[in-house]
Amino acid sequence: MTKLTRRYVLKSAVSGSVAVGLAAIYWPSSSFANHVNILPKPLFVPLQTHGREDNGVQVYDVTLQNGVTEFFDGYHTRTSGINGSYLGPTLMMRNGNSVRINVANQLGEDSTLHWHGMHLPAAQDGGPHQVVAHDQVWSPEFTVKQKAASLWYHPHLMGKTGEHVWRGLAGMVIIEDEETDVLNLPSEYGVDDIPLVLQDRWFTKDAQLSYKLSMHSKMMGMSGNIPLTNGTVLAYFDATTTRLRMRLLNGSNASTYNLALSNGHDFSQIATDGGLLESPVSLKVLRLSPGERAEIIVDLQAGKAVNLINVSLNQGDDNAPQFNFLDIRPQASLVASDELPDLLTQIDWLKESDATVTRTFSLETSMAMMSGGASINGKVMDIGRIDEVVKRDTTEIWRLRNPSMMTHPFHIHDVQFQILDRNGQPPTANENGRKDVVLVHPHEEVRIIMRFEDYADEHAPFMYHCHILEHEDEGMMGQFLVV
Repeated sequence: MTKLTRRYVLKSAVSGSVAVGLAAIYWPSSSFANHVNILPKPLFVPLQTHGREDNGVQVYDVTLQNGVTEFFDGYHTRTSGINGSYLGPTLMMRNGNSVRINVANQLGEDSTLHWHGMHLPAAQDGGPHQVVAHDQVWSPEFTVKQKAASLWYHPHLMGKTGEHVWRGLAGMVIIEDEETDVLNLPSEYGVDDIPLVLQDRWFTKDAQLSYKLSMHSKMMGMSGNIPLTNGTVLAYFDATTTRLRMRLLNGSNASTYNLALSNGHDFSQIATDGGLLESPVSLKVLRLSPGERAEIIVDLQAGKAVNLINVSLNQGDDNAPQFNFLDIRPQASLVASDELPDLLTQIDWLKESDATVTRTFSLETSMAMMSGGASINGKVMDIGRIDEVVKRDTTEIWRLRNPSMMTHPFHIHDVQFQILDRNGQPPTANENGRKDVVLVHPHEEVRIIMRFEDYADEHAPFMYHCHILEHEDEGMMGQFLVV
């Protein structure tokens, strides 16, 4: 049996500008972890569903429900999930398809379900205005109008988003299209193409999920000391191919992860939030903040295990302990995967000269947020107030300023944006694509550019907010109309 306090040490130094090679990878101790022995478990891969066809519409049936999950043998944790006790199925969609999602609420309380990263009408967005009461069904219907991408869904109830996600209400959406059909990327779900929902949680002495906000967790967000990968503790995956595609989602409430391989080898990032990068980008460490997604390709060698790990970069804004997310165990004989193409896609780049409006957003926190002082431009979220009005079919630049002492992952509903620069410097190659979350570091200004297309509604707003969920719940959120 394996103690949760067992240390995992990197097998070789990670070269390059970030010195993480000597870091110890471990399960941090806690009052619960200190007395629990567990065996590694196979990675749980969420069921995938393509929905059912109904008069040309793909229909998905999902139910928000409470349940019990056995994260640790012999311990029964009260959780919430979607079509299950923890997390939800992966919704498989295609660009151009008409879809309807029947969201049934059996939680015993109000909630919502937001389609994070999806381009769709505001009234179908699942934000705090589209509340689903207990024992009710909400059925948004829309046409998928975006390129292949790894998106996700989660509750977005005013003031309760953090608690609902913490309990397990989240899942992934995978969009495919004709472009990805011919790229010969790893694409067999659960075999060489796996979704990985990365989270951390804090468990009480009796193995319950604790969500009690302290002054510290209001300021920093809720983070835990035990990692979960698709809801699996101490997960391993038996790989059968020479390349493995991992669709990474930082589904944590507040933790930013610095992901690396335990053998110090490079991996290739092929996609970010909104889909494929133009070309693969070789990395040793991938920084992923709450709400962000990335797709990576890992090269494997027969019989040589490797771990996907979180490491500390000692940059002052890491708030997750070092730990192991996934033990990848290649079989003794592997099926050869296709080579990665040099060109993945072509991105329609927006030009600064196309922008007709520039807006500035200041992401502000202080000790005052203990009583609701998390704000944007000095304003705390008010669901009855519209903060910005955008014209459809226009391009805008948003300047994101962070005068605070901590990082803020900034998310915009409806659109995929492009990063123009960070403090006047161009974005790194792996951020140079379509995004809907951008990490803004302390005392940094990030400029992003986006075009608002297709949908307008004078009454239903979209949200923009910090994706540290406790900051969002405390008021670091605003609303905009597209008219």
